[in-house]
Amino acid sequence: MGQEAPTILATPQNNVLTTNNGNPVDDNQNSMTAGEFGPVLIQDFHLIDKLARFDRERIPERVVHAKGSGAHGFFEVTADLSQLTCAKFLEKPGIKTPVFARFSTVGGEKGTSDSLRDPRGFALKFYTEEGNWDMVGNNTPVFFIRDPLKFPDFIHTQKRNPQTNLKDPDAYWDFLSLTPESLHQVTILFSNRGTPYSFRHMNGYSSHTLKLVNSQGIAHLVKWHFKTDQGIRNHTAEEAKKLDTENPDSNTEDLFESIEKGDFPSWTVYLQAMKEEDAAKYRWNVFDVTKVWPHSDYPLQKIGKLTLNRNPKNYFAEVEQAAFSPSHMVPGIDVTNDKMLQGRLFSYPDTHRHRLGTNYLQLPINQPYRTIVANYQRDGPMNFSENFNNAPNYEPQSRDPKGPAQQDHDIRVRPSSVQLYGATGRYPFRKSDDDFVQPGNLYRLLKGKEQDDLVGNLIDHMSKVKNLEIIKRQIALFNKADPTWGVRVEEGLKARGKKL
Repeated sequence: MGQEAPTILATPQNNVLTTNNGNPVDDNQNSMTAGEFGPVLIQDFHLIDKLARFDRERIPERVVHAKGSGAHGFFEVTADLSQLTCAKFLEKPGIKTPVFARFSTVGGEKGTSDSLRDPRGFALKFYTEEGNWDMVGNNTPVFFIRDPLKFPDFIHTQKRNPQTNLKDPDAYWDFLSLTPESLHQVTILFSNRGTPYSFRHMNGYSSHTLKLVNSQGIAHLVKWHFKTDQGIRNHTAEEAKKLDTENPDSNTEDLFESIEKGDFPSWTVYLQAMKEEDAAKYRWNVFDVTKVWPHSDYPLQKIGKLTLNRNPKNYFAEVEQAAFSPSHMVPGIDVTNDKMLQGRLFSYPDTHRHRLGTNYLQLPINQPYRTIVANYQRDGPMNFSENFNNAPNYEPQSRDPKGPAQQDHDIRVRPSSVQLYGATGRYPFRKSDDDFVQPGNLYRLLKGKEQDDLVGNLIDHMSKVKNLEIIKRQIALFNKADPTWGVRVEEGLKARGKKL
């Protein structure tokens, strides 16, 4: 299973109270003053140090996925994947790799309720012997948009109005109704899967189309599925609203308490795999994150088991400072032409550099501790490594013959080759990519109360929209997916007093 991440920052070994630079503190109750009744002295370093440190103990909140919970565990391979990938941690059945998982809400702030209607982040950090691989996914197999250029605008509609500082249903539905590709994710979100009972009772998905490359350089396009062994369980809208006041940290508490008492959650892991050359012939653009690959076309292949069995010892150090990025890869795993994935390759590490600092990968929770990091990058704020001591900080170089060198002879570490066609430009997705077939199929797949709850949840949320044109535009999208769907929502809104 591998060793635990090393503790870099000092842990107290005795009962001596010290300043941050290790100086013993003589009095932690009384500030230094000029006489018994005089003013406080600026020379009281302990006071200034303590206050300044306190003023800075909150790092910037994540723009998305602000509230989350995490746990340690391991991933065990249960199938021979050698035909798909040369990644060593996936090499053969029985290999166990340490993992850190973080689950989160997406649109809400850090203090919001765990039971709000929102997608859930499902991020995994695999500490492999060739570096860390981060699988940054959600509890839904699709997403709202398929081009990163839309992402800042989409997130703004999920946040607060810039004038009122209130949540804005008109902005929420204005954007979605003008973005038909969002309908698939909207359908999932407003079903009861939008309010999971717990992090343990939901699935996880890579959502993006990723790539595995074998030792011959042959690539397969894949989607990862993490199916909960606890069974899918969700709250109805009424149950979720009740929890908002009774226990807004219900999912956080559930995950921690279950692991604490030895009831370790687990997920069976599957892959969908497609030959790279098949992508161009498939009905849907396989790099469109708003679409799924039907299991009838590409069946699930069971490949492993994820188990979480250890709670963090310190939330801030291990959960709040955990930094995931799809650009953190290892040999045998590669990127694809998924536009949203391409945008996240830059955006995720960039936000970590802003939030945690340029040396965020030196933090214990983010360290690729099962391998040796060796390069010519140096310095930066909060560098608490040895900074490569007196080794050269440039390359190519001849001063240190044992210095790190590129591995251009090793086919395993080369990026896979992708054939490109056409001129540069801003291309929309193909017109043949129907945005209504899959949402309509999902709507019809929901039966009885599940379908009733979806319609009721939509009516409840859309009834808060003031602009009737926005409502009509969204109903038109429902009608394109399934006419009865749009009619039911329209009738429900009229019953709420909307004059449509």
